[in-house]
This record gives sequence, structure tokens and C-alpha cells, in this order.
Amino acid sequence: MDENLKKNILSSGTSLVGIICKDGVVMAGDRKATVGGSIVMNKNTDKIISINEYLITSGTGVASDIDMLQRIVKAQLRMKELKERKRPTVKEAANLIAAINYRNIRQPTMIQFIAGLMVGGVNEDGSTELYSIEPAGSVMKVEDFDANFSSGMPYILGLLEKSYRKDLTMEEGVELATEAIRASSERDTASGCGIDVFTITKEGIKHVSKQRVESVYRERK
Repeated sequence: MDENLKKNILSSGTSLVGIICKDGVVMAGDRKATVGGSIVMNKNTDKIISINEYLITSGTGVASDIDMLQRIVKAQLRMKELKERKRPTVKEAANLIAAINYRNIRQPTMIQFIAGLMVGGVNEDGSTELYSIEPAGSVMKVEDFDANFSSGMPYILGLLEKSYRKDLTMEEGVELATEAIRASSERDTASGCGIDVFTITKEGIKHVSKQRVESVYRERK
């Protein structure tokens, strides 16, 4: 599994970031979908998906695995809510995803399951949390920032190591997340075509920015 992750980390074809701010969480991602990191299949892909009114996820890896995982989690969380008559916490959702990943990666199959996710949300008490789940099933609560195992990760983490502060406001977090995706899009050929930014606060989840990259050609003087 470790060797498989090493081969896929730089060909996962995406840039994702999650940042912890003093009043909530900021999550952002690019909009380019590629095959093998070299062929652009879609320039307008939503990589941050709403699971329900209090939870969003962003994924990197095999697109079909990510999509199926998000669908399963959405249904499982709804069933859990109906059965227990209370809303699952962000931590419970993260652990559910981790358990599914753990089981899938260990089932005999001809095609390896590759899907890493970041999970952000707001609990009923108004607290916000961000978790990072790797394809093998480990789950980590993010205390500062993370980029999962996206292909843009080296560029994003390098920037955030220098620029991140514990006391970031939500506005500063949005600006920093946008800058991180832009930086990775400049150097990672599998990332780009735009930026989506979401904020998670006690008031809820908001899609605060959606940017699209337009190609403009000019004569060089």
C-alpha cells in the first residue's frame, strides 16, 4: 500500500487545501479534472461537495472512487441520523469515511481503491472541525492546515508553512487558501482552471468564491 500511494500521490491530479482559522475552517480546491495528470477531461469540476447542510468533503485520487465514497457516506449519515434521532458529529462522519476506506483497500480486487478525502463541518454546538483521511483508512484531525495527498500538495504546504498563523481571520483564511491553490496551479500541471472556496463557521457553510481561469493570448512585443 505504501508503494502504491507513492506512485499515485503526484498523479492524483488535483489541488486541495483546508485551513483552520480562529473562527472556523476554510476549504478550497481547483477545478481541473485530468486522466493520468496529463490529459484534461473537464475544466469545470466541483471538487468540494456538499454532503448535507453541515458537512462538505473534498477528494483526491480516482474520480469514480471519490464519487462513490461521497454517495455512500451521504446515505449512511442520513440513516444514522434517522436511527439515532440526532445529527452525527463531524468526527463521526470522518471516522465513517475512514472505516470505508480501510475496508475497501483490504478487499481483494484487480483495481486498487484510491480515494483520500478532507472532511469539514459544523457540529450542533457550533464548533467547527476539519479531518483528513488517507486511502488506507487513517484519520487525522487537522489543527492548522492540510492538503491531503493531492498532486499540488508540495507547493501548497510549502506556502502555508511560511504564511500560516493560528490567529487567521476567516477573510485572511480565504485569501490564503486562494493564494495556495493559485500557487499550486502555476507549478502542478494537473491542477488549475479555477478555484472554489468554502467557509465553515457556526453560522453554517458558505460557498464564498468561485473563480474561473480564462485563456487570453496576446502578441509578444
